[in-house]
This record gives sequence, structure tokens and C-alpha cells, in this order.
Amino acid sequence: MSTITIIVAAFVIGYFFIAIESVTKINKAAISVLMCVVCWTLLALGHEGLLGSALPASWELGEAIEKNLGEAGTTLFFLMGAMTIVEIVDQHGGFNWVRGALKSKTKRSLLWKIAFMTAILSAVLDNLTTSIVMIMILRKLVQDKKDRIWYAVCVIIAANAGGAFSPIGDVTTIMLWAGKTITAAGVISEIIVPSFVAFIVPTFVMQMHLHGELPEVVDKKESSVSELTKFQRNLIFCLGVGGLCSVPVFHTLTELPAFIGILGVLGILWTVTELIYRKKEEHDPLAKRVTKMLSRIDMSTIMFFLGILMAVATLSEIGVLTAMGQWLDEAIGNDYLITGAIGILSSIVDNVPLVAASMKMYVIDSAPNLMVDGIFWQLLAYCAGVGGSMLIIGSAAGVVVMGLEHISFGWYLKNVTWIAFVGYIAGIACYWLEKTFLF
Repeated sequence: MSTITIIVAAFVIGYFFIAIESVTKINKAAISVLMCVVCWTLLALGHEGLLGSALPASWELGEAIEKNLGEAGTTLFFLMGAMTIVEIVDQHGGFNWVRGALKSKTKRSLLWKIAFMTAILSAVLDNLTTSIVMIMILRKLVQDKKDRIWYAVCVIIAANAGGAFSPIGDVTTIMLWAGKTITAAGVISEIIVPSFVAFIVPTFVMQMHLHGELPEVVDKKESSVSELTKFQRNLIFCLGVGGLCSVPVFHTLTELPAFIGILGVLGILWTVTELIYRKKEEHDPLAKRVTKMLSRIDMSTIMFFLGILMAVATLSEIGVLTAMGQWLDEAIGNDYLITGAIGILSSIVDNVPLVAASMKMYVIDSAPNLMVDGIFWQLLAYCAGVGGSMLIIGSAAGVVVMGLEHISFGWYLKNVTWIAFVGYIAGIACYWLEKTFLF
């Protein structure tokens, strides 16, 4: 049995135990980290010739680990920075206006407001940051756990859909935009309608699970906001949200990783809040300081993310992802079917290496479908972004919401996967109609 076969088998077994977390009662983060260690150990043994067929002699284990850990680290530091910034702004009443705009009398009206607000914000910020913001707000609007899970699911689907039509809304669209395969004007004008269809259709279905009026929730922390002046609250909001919005611009201008921008925003916000509280005499001076909020970061989610990203990296290193892409090209040969299959595959493994592999397999060509803003590239942006909604660990937004709201993989698979799939197919059909009759 070859090294490749054993590693793939280890990944599948680990993935299976993550899927049945609700049955085994073993935290998914523990399985994820263990799966990562096993896959890399098998890869190392194969490289040394101790297990099946060895990897090419030119391959360096240390370089591979450093490269993939660096890529995973950019995502993890972005996540931790964004979570802390959102927490700071929220604790100081910065998102009160969003909560005010979302307040509704009925559960269904709130669902629709959540869907559209999430999609729009994810296009301006990114789907990861938007998901964190919306879940923080939902916790203060909806107390019923069963209802809030459906709102959280709506956040995942709408965040992924909203990020797909914006060049800065998702890591994969940023990659395609930076690689000059799509233009900002092209992807917005031609993908925005399919993306909206991709979350509107599921929202129609999900509203069937919500009935009646929404109980009014009194926020016990609201009074604590009065400790700051209106100017100070507005300053914190502008620095936090304005900083998050500026990260894509920072990334474009400097070509530095997005997490550098996030850390810069956090550093500024941290300094400003320290200056504000330095002049205040409070009973609990650490109550709202960043040092206190850092201790609230969900390390279980971070470790789960690390394990998943590094385990997927082993599949990339042994060439499985690239081989799958080549097989799709040879066996199918249709842009809609190929990109559709890549989208479905992106719900199983991380969409970033899939898009990276696709960009290496296909190059900008004179063929109409492979030209800049060609059908293949635009569909890849849509499918890689929206397709991740079909499984809860298929996107960064899904993984974060899974950790924050403790949604099980099995529940999502049983209740939501088919809903997300219907929206996904509806969006592709909408794009086909656009290209056939409009563009």
C-alpha cells in the first residue's frame, strides 16, 4: 500500500470521526489535531522510504511544514484578530445600530433581515469577519438555542454567497482577482445575481422552521456602555469597523497578508482603549480592556482550524488535489460541470488549495472560457465560495459559526446540506441564463 493511499485513508477516517462528533462526544478539535499529526507523520515516513513509496528526493519535509504552517497561520491570526476587534466594538456598544436595524417582531422577518445584512456586509468586509459580527449580534437578539441555530445557518449561507460576488469578499476571490483571472467590475456585474439567488432560495426554505413572534430581549450589558462618552463609543466603532473595511485595501496596496492589516487595526484599537481607560477610575479596570477580551478567544475553534488546514495541506503536498482536478478536466470537460464539481469538493476540503490548484492547472488563454472574466474563472469564483456552504466545515464562515454556536456536523449534514445544495444549483442555473440571454 502506497504512502498516498494510507494518508488519504487516515484523512477520511479522521474526517468521519469529526462528522460523528455528536455520537462519539469527542471534541472535533481533538480529532482534527490528531488527524493532522497522523497525516504529517505518515508523510514523513513515506519520504524516508519507511512506509510504502517515498516522495521525490527533491521534496523537503521542513520546507513543506514551514510553508503550509505559514499559510495556515495567516488564517488563524486573521481569525483571532478579527474576533478580538469585533468583541471590543461590541462590548462598547458599536454594533447597537446594527442590532437596532435587525430588530423584528416576527422570527421570519428577522431571518430575512439577517440574510440580506450578512450578504451585503460580507461583500464589503469578508465572510469570516461578517460571520463573527453577525453571531455576536444574534446572541443578543435571539435567546432560544433552537431558533438561533437556524439564524446561524442563514449567516453561513449568506456570508459565503455575499463574498462570492466581491473581489475582496472571500480568500478565493482575492486569489483570482490578484491572479488577474477576473476583474472587479466583471465579477460584481455577472455574479451578484447568482450569489443573491444562492442565499435567497435557501432562506425561503429555512423560514419554514421559524414560527411566531420574536420575544424581546433585554440586554443586561447595555447600561455599561454609558461608562463612555458618545464620542468615545463612536471613535471605537469607527476605528474597529473602519479598520476592518480597510484591510482589503491595505492588502491590495501593500501585497502583505491580510492578517498583518488585522493586527495593525487591533494594535491601534488596543492603544486607544488603553488611553481611554487610563483616565477612568473603575471598580473593575480590566473589565473591557483588550487583555481581558483576549482570554475569551475560543481556542478550541482555533485548534480545530489549525488541524483541518494542516491535514488538508498533506493532501496538497502528495498531489491528490491536483490529480483530482486533472481527472475532472479529462472525464467531464464542461465548464459548468467541472466548476460545479469543484464547488461541491470545496465543501469537503478547503477551497483555497482547490482554487490554487485550479489556477495552476488552467492558465489565462485566448479560449473564450479561459480569458479574463471568462466563464470558467467567474464560475470558479462563484462555486468555490458558495459551494462551501454545503458542509459546515466547508468554509471559514462555517467553521467559525460551528465553533461559536456548537453546531454538530451531523445535524448540519442532515438538515441543511440539501438546502444549501438547492441554492447552489439555482445560482449556477441563474448564471447560465445570464450568459445565454444577457451577456
